[in-house]
Amino acid sequence: MAKTLAIIHTTPVTVTSLKELAARYLPDYKLIHFIDESILPQLRENGGKIEEVEERLVQYAAFAEQSGADVILNACSSVGEVAEKMKERVQVPVVRIDEAMAEEAIRRGKRIAVVATLSTTLVPTRKLLETKAAEHRKQIHLHPVLVEEAFRRLQAGDADGHDQLLVEKLSELSKEMDVVVLAQASMARAAAQLPAPEQEKCLTSPELGMKLVADVMQGSAGQ
Repeated sequence: MAKTLAIIHTTPVTVTSLKELAARYLPDYKLIHFIDESILPQLRENGGKIEEVEERLVQYAAFAEQSGADVILNACSSVGEVAEKMKERVQVPVVRIDEAMAEEAIRRGKRIAVVATLSTTLVPTRKLLETKAAEHRKQIHLHPVLVEEAFRRLQAGDADGHDQLLVEKLSELSKEMDVVVLAQASMARAAAQLPAPEQEKCLTSPELGMKLVADVMQGSAGQ
């Protein structure tokens, strides 16, 4: 019987790319998607108070388990820390999409730029990187960068304009920093447009996150 991966999204933008990555890393898995587009607008309005949306997200994890999920992927970095609450509610593994990216960033260098198009994503991503640095007893210098205009263009349906703004900023930062962390999964397509040397400096969460899901499931199978 095929195993099932449930992915919890806060935007439909991440659905296609994660479907493609799941087909590559977990080809025999069935997919279930939960999409709630109301969460990010609410976080923007309330100043990023995750506690106001936490129970809703935990309920999605519970629904995913009831639907037969063998593993759950929390696909939004803005609410990444809710993964810990999900783990308390369900019996199946829960993976935070940006965890593997944060580990890799700490491994690569000390000067780390964190780029986001949503202010609500900068804080949880910085906290995650600081936590990982403390776990590895490594001192880092974080340089947060917010490109809000890119998000406004994406909302207006101008995906190319969104990407263009990000490509310009990522190119600039890749010349100055050891590593550039893209705080949102939706930003990965912009990084793919950079020249290879600059692209090497940039870390995105979707592929690293899906690899971690595969690793977690292989570990579970071996137990």
